[in-house]
Amino acid sequence: MNKSMLTGVIAGAVAVTAIGGIAGYTILNPKPEFADVLAAEPVTKTTKTPKQICNDVVVNEQAPVKDPNRIAGTAIGAVAGGLLGHQIGGGTGRTLATVGGAAAGGYAGNQVQKNMQEKDTVNRTETRCKTVYESHTKTIGYDVRYRLGKEEGHVRMDHQPGARIPVKDGQLQLDAPVAP
Repeated sequence: MNKSMLTGVIAGAVAVTAIGGIAGYTILNPKPEFADVLAAEPVTKTTKTPKQICNDVVVNEQAPVKDPNRIAGTAIGAVAGGLLGHQIGGGTGRTLATVGGAAAGGYAGNQVQKNMQEKDTVNRTETRCKTVYESHTKTIGYDVRYRLGKEEGHVRMDHQPGARIPVKDGQLQLDAPVAP
């Protein structure tokens, strides 16, 4: 064998050994096709929406007063008191009793009309509204902890990943269908 042939055989043997070693390593240590999901926590967003709630309420209030100075009660009381005072005594005493009865009757009539006006109420229905907030919680994604080979990592996905995540060329396929 000549020297160049020997060199070629040795170079060929080294190449075959190297290629066989790489192929054997690839066969014995294949790249994983899936990442195992260790945990998937939902990520939520809560929004509050205003909503108006209205109810009809019966309101009692004092009726409008037609005689705020209570002139009618005072006048009727004064006349009645004067008539009663006129029945007492005679002469100058009768005059004083009439005047005193008119004054007392006027005051009493005024107070009676005041009490009647305060108790005079009307009812009306009033619509009262208030704003309440309704909470809505929406899942916007999932924080996923996974293991790919011997490495652990975290990723956020827009859908629940299932038990495994497909891997292609060492990269997670986050848009791929869920693996069983």
